[in-house]
Amino acid sequence: MSAELLSILALVLMFVVATAFPVNLGALALVGAFLVGTLAAGMETGDILDAFPGSLFVILVGVTLLFAIATNNGTVDWLVRAAVHLVRGRIVAIPLVIFTISALLTAVGAPAPAVAAILAPIAYGFAAQFNIHALLIGLMVAHGTQAGAFSPISVLGGIVNGVTKEAGLPSSNLVLFLSSFAFNAAAAVIVFFLFGGPSLARRTASDAAPAPENDETDGEPTGGGGTATLARTGTGLRLTGHQALTLAGIAGLCLSVLAFKLDVGLTAVTVAVILSLTSPKSNKGAVEKVAWPTVLLICGVVTYVGVLQEIGTIDWVGTHVAAIGIPLVVALLICYVGGVVSAFASTVGILGALVPLAVPFLSQGTLGPIAMVAALSVASAIVDVSPFSTTGALLVANVRGMDRDVFYRKLLGYGAAVVVVGPLAAWAVLVVPGWLG
Repeated sequence: MSAELLSILALVLMFVVATAFPVNLGALALVGAFLVGTLAAGMETGDILDAFPGSLFVILVGVTLLFAIATNNGTVDWLVRAAVHLVRGRIVAIPLVIFTISALLTAVGAPAPAVAAILAPIAYGFAAQFNIHALLIGLMVAHGTQAGAFSPISVLGGIVNGVTKEAGLPSSNLVLFLSSFAFNAAAAVIVFFLFGGPSLARRTASDAAPAPENDETDGEPTGGGGTATLARTGTGLRLTGHQALTLAGIAGLCLSVLAFKLDVGLTAVTVAVILSLTSPKSNKGAVEKVAWPTVLLICGVVTYVGVLQEIGTIDWVGTHVAAIGIPLVVALLICYVGGVVSAFASTVGILGALVPLAVPFLSQGTLGPIAMVAALSVASAIVDVSPFSTTGALLVANVRGMDRDVFYRKLLGYGAAVVVVGPLAAWAVLVVPGWLG
């Protein structure tokens, strides 16, 4: 068996093992890089370690550390409650606020699972209090996190943009970000109409009643009274000095990266250190809250992909894929691979592996690389509503206002529909027209 084929089989085995067992895919990928590199390809250990993405590691640690500090000192909670306070009793605006806050947090660098973990309990609290359908509010969190997930300073955006830049392919930060935002915003609109959104327009906080304590309702609005909770969201909204400094730091990070082209990771670490120095007590434990499993996952997979490139697997796969002879069909297949696998595994892991594997195919110039990369990214990320994904699992774990088993089955059905429709829609809108280079 050739080293190229063996390395592909090893990659598939890693995803299977990481799905079936509680083993970090990044750790498996590092082991795979070591074994495949030394035993199958005769690589030196130093060459394998050279594939470790040092700059990406700094980006991941920097942005997640900054987000951990913002969570630790209450800035994230302040943002959510201040935003909900702005609806002034208009229940119909709550799903929009949750979607917007979710998108904003991932857009400024917070990992999507971390955002879902923090916002899901808050969102379900409002949903249970004001009888908003559990699927409506949960999917606003899920699609919101993916809407902002491909900004230039986000984790996923950094991965995709870095890979395309390394490959010498044309890229567009704006197209990648807007594509993901547009598809997830469209999905959110559909969700709004599917799960009782229009009926919320006829209700105010004075018409809403708390959900039953046993949370055994089906999530449909039941009517009644109860304005206290929404009114209380207006209390405690005073911004502390350190929270204001944190918001200024996040704004400064965005400005530095977008306007002055400074390095995302080093700038984020700088802001995080400044915040830590200005308030050591409030930021105690922030380093422990960095998404280390995510860092290990991404860096491990990217290291393995580096070994694949050194072995020649990337070119080997590109040559065989191109042999199919119908570029649009190949593009659709790649999108579906990304969507289906990502529904059961990590999006960051899938993109870290699939984008490099698609590079030789894209280098032929038969399809626009910008459009194809955007379509693959959308197809791989929009399916994170699946209950088997991290974000989907967090929704199931935190659900209120609906029996958990009922919610799981409904989310499973919705996730399956997205897996079928999402990649096809991304391919049809972004790739088929050929309007992007």
